[in-house]
Amino acid sequence: MSAADRERVAVIDACRTPFMRAGTAYYDLMAWKLGSYAVKGLIARTGIDPALVDYVIMGTVMADVATTNVAREIMLGAGLPGSIPAHTCTAACVSANIAITTAYDMICNGQASAVIAGGTEFMSDPAIKIGKRYRRFILDYTMFKRPKTLAGKLKLLKGMKLKDFFAVEQPAIGEYSTGLIMGENADRLARRLGITRQEQDEFAARSHRLAVAAIKNGKMRKEIVPVVVPGTGKAITEDNGPRADATLERMAKIQPAFERKYGTVTAGNSSFLTDGASAVLLMSEEKARNAGLKPLAYIRSYAQAGSDPWEELLLGPAFATARALQKANLKFSDIKVFEIHEAFAAQILANIRYMESEKWGRERLGLDGKMGAVDMERINTRGGSLSLGHPFGATGGRLIASCCNRLREENARYGLVAGCGAGAVGNAIILENAQ
Repeated sequence: MSAADRERVAVIDACRTPFMRAGTAYYDLMAWKLGSYAVKGLIARTGIDPALVDYVIMGTVMADVATTNVAREIMLGAGLPGSIPAHTCTAACVSANIAITTAYDMICNGQASAVIAGGTEFMSDPAIKIGKRYRRFILDYTMFKRPKTLAGKLKLLKGMKLKDFFAVEQPAIGEYSTGLIMGENADRLARRLGITRQEQDEFAARSHRLAVAAIKNGKMRKEIVPVVVPGTGKAITEDNGPRADATLERMAKIQPAFERKYGTVTAGNSSFLTDGASAVLLMSEEKARNAGLKPLAYIRSYAQAGSDPWEELLLGPAFATARALQKANLKFSDIKVFEIHEAFAAQILANIRYMESEKWGRERLGLDGKMGAVDMERINTRGGSLSLGHPFGATGGRLIASCCNRLREENARYGLVAGCGAGAVGNAIILENAQ
């Protein structure tokens, strides 16, 4: 089936919970609970009969072993019929993006006509392993060797040292293939492309400034559904990440976080650990029309890409955008709304470098020259992950919500949502205003 013959897939609505810094307001919740709040909010906003939903897909990264298929727990917790199947996907920081594009494919292929997709992440209680030697001791003692005699038990114990019983393996945001922490890779990328500390701090301060302004002028209310944490009786209605005092002067005083001596990546110009969830309702154009629902936008195209995990770990948006534009038969200049994930200020500035480079366009992006000139006034005008926060599995849904609302407010035809993920993968989605 050609793209011309394929029925359009509509984004009916997209919403998210307020994003909270890990260890704050959502401290006693779980990922599935946050996801259920987002899905409940989506159902309430659209007024859709839950029985019309054919499938649910949710992304997550730091999965809880108690809720391995968190998408199923989310939809059941949100009160959707148990007859609706659901699955969870993980693709690092673009997990929600992949959930959304998977939903798109299901609708295009006739497997479903209405899908809820999005993601959830809960960093206030990540899985922390006890040390490997202690794990092995417990497994051998209870499952594998299971010594019956005292001598056998003492033999297992003899191989242990006191420190083994107290060792833990904390979760690390690192690359298994390279051994580098993502922030270390951001430092390497900044150095390779000549991105200065001041440029990074300026962009981070900009993100906070724009996010604070968007909260004050009420624009964020269009995408946020309130959360009442059980036992508190108070509704959380705003993100707690954006800081009015995050000025360039304050940013400049923060010490490098990864390469202490020569690094330029700091806690101030990096995204922070965040709890949150998002949900997007996608439907075939015909089903939306029959249900009396008006779409915000249509998915014009999407693309995924991989790149070199050593040198191009965080450049997924540039690679994927080049492919998505080609699939949509559009030029870079046709895009008027940009919502690009901000893992690090160095990362998003590096992607802009690649997009605007004749050299990288020809040598790495498969283009005849540069992708195009980037208008900074069109990028992340409500702030981004540096200020709003980055719940790994949910950010893609936030990007969709912001892009759809901006398309309406700015009377633009095309918008781009793009993100990078661990393992050097990227995802880009081009949205077309449904007005």
